[in-house]
Amino acid sequence: MNGVSHVAIGVRDMEKSLKFYRDLLGLEVRFDATQPIGAMPRLYASPEKGTRRAVHLHYGSGQSGGFLVLSEMPGGSPGVAIKLDEVGISHFSWWVDDLRAWHEKLKAAGVKILVPPTPADSGGYGEKPGKKFLTCLFQDPDGIILQLDQRVD
Repeated sequence: MNGVSHVAIGVRDMEKSLKFYRDLLGLEVRFDATQPIGAMPRLYASPEKGTRRAVHLHYGSGQSGGFLVLSEMPGGSPGVAIKLDEVGISHFSWWVDDLRAWHEKLKAAGVKILVPPTPADSGGYGEKPGKKFLTCLFQDPDGIILQLDQRVD
């Protein structure tokens, strides 16, 4: 494997989520369409609805670039976000250059901060221990846990 292609997130309210991911976090919308569910309806929570809205939001550039797929079933997607260490993808993270500035921006926007910028050791990131990182966890409008990380030395 060469890297993550994308992460898909089901959302209750696409417009609210776009204000968060596009407007606050700065991700770029490159695709926004209503799609038929297709050949795999058994994988969807509400297959009888037949379609979903999918929005691709791109971040980064070059090898570090990627995208999120936000999807919303007609009338909103059902369910609740899981918490850390529950079954499923409990969170994902982006590398940033100025974590403290991101933290202030998120706080000013009223985002629920779970862990403010906190020192962490590089060993927890699969690297040789001894280098310092900063990490911060917060929630999107649906309670999905997101994380920002910064290498500081």
